[in-house]
Amino acid sequence: MSTTYPAATPVATGPDTPRPYQNYVYAYPHKTAYRPLPEPGPRLAELWRGEPKDALSLYLHIPFCDVRCGFCNLFTRIGAPDELSTRYLDALERQAGAVREALAGDGPVRFATAAFGGGTPTFLTADELTRLCDIAERRMGADLRAVPLSVEASPSTATADRLAVLAERGATRLSLGVQSFVDAEARAAVRPQRRADVEAALARIRAAGIPVLNIDLIYGIDGQTEESWRLSLDAALRWRPEELYLYPLYVRPLTGLGRRAAVGERAWDEHRLGLYRAGRDHLLAHGYEQRSMRMFRRADAPAQGPDDYACQTDGMIGLGCGARSYTSALHYSFDYAVDAREVRSIIDTYTATEDFGRAVHGRYMTDGGDGDEARRRHLLQSLLQADGLERADYRGRFGGDPEDHFGAELAGFAARGWLDGGAPAGVLRLSPEGLAYSDALGPELFSPAVRAAMSAYEAR
Repeated sequence: MSTTYPAATPVATGPDTPRPYQNYVYAYPHKTAYRPLPEPGPRLAELWRGEPKDALSLYLHIPFCDVRCGFCNLFTRIGAPDELSTRYLDALERQAGAVREALAGDGPVRFATAAFGGGTPTFLTADELTRLCDIAERRMGADLRAVPLSVEASPSTATADRLAVLAERGATRLSLGVQSFVDAEARAAVRPQRRADVEAALARIRAAGIPVLNIDLIYGIDGQTEESWRLSLDAALRWRPEELYLYPLYVRPLTGLGRRAAVGERAWDEHRLGLYRAGRDHLLAHGYEQRSMRMFRRADAPAQGPDDYACQTDGMIGLGCGARSYTSALHYSFDYAVDAREVRSIIDTYTATEDFGRAVHGRYMTDGGDGDEARRRHLLQSLLQADGLERADYRGRFGGDPEDHFGAELAGFAARGWLDGGAPAGVLRLSPEGLAYSDALGPELFSPAVRAAMSAYEAR
């Protein structure tokens, strides 16, 4: 039976209020909960046997960048010397062949969505991007022109020849990491770029005709004020991007900024919350709809195309040394690191690998055998979207209401004003305050086992 929550009201902050910026939850469980799998590792054909494969997501990871930003803890390295990008694409092609063979055992295989991420995929030359698309299409069987295809880029690599390749091969969305239009703020984030170069890149993207432009911005940079934050927002709005992502700055271990100082006191939390709310309200006033804590989409933006992939439940195929793959039983990837030397070593191991037929690193979602992790993932990844969770869908999958499984957590969220008491019948969703606290709410839904694994992880 559904629980009715009171109308949400913001809760005053105090010493007992959770810190709003704890962990950016973009997938569950986090890779720091993954561990090496018992050797020799399960065969991919066995992992994918019996799995639904008619609406998969395909992700190709390129771990190269021109420069490593001070806040970045992604799996990436600066440059690709000694034809490393060629050797990497060779390995990616070998992996694609092994994965496609493993998928072919039973039932139809269809990709419903695709993405190139990194790193910076547009670090590759135009010819290398053509080869990347060929791997996705010819090796994996993805029809890039028939599904949403998202590609990440940086201003310096968004060149006309690269964009032409992506547009011709069916890219429907280009995400540009700008972070700030204020040159001094970019330098403070250890991201050397000039606003003039950013504007030139945006002009090239619009000229290429890719339907959806996304601009990433960051709030909380050292020296940033509400006035300078508004300047960046307005500079982005002049390009009428179909999407805008607003990211809070995190200072993480082993990153450029993380080596300088430990930051994160309450005053900084409040500063970032203030900037978040100012940015949110500014975009809402300019015709954007909030889709999550970070994502804002222009109300009149065109759809990218048919998209029947559900991140909470459908499988994912990740190719590349920093990509993840998801089956119902196992989430798997390659080893993970942030330190530059460790990243280089993992990339070197990847490019030398000949047999990609087994999973080597990951986390089973079936530990305990009671379906708890699957329920957590579904609830968490539904709640963190503005539309929330359909109770009927949850009941159909798990045989009960969310409160039956997570009553204490949801009651705590309601007490803090994080749940929307005015949501439509049959929908469980966050209030505006709950969305603002997504990075605190998400970690509260981590299982004890995942918390323990993440705590035991040694950053490297």
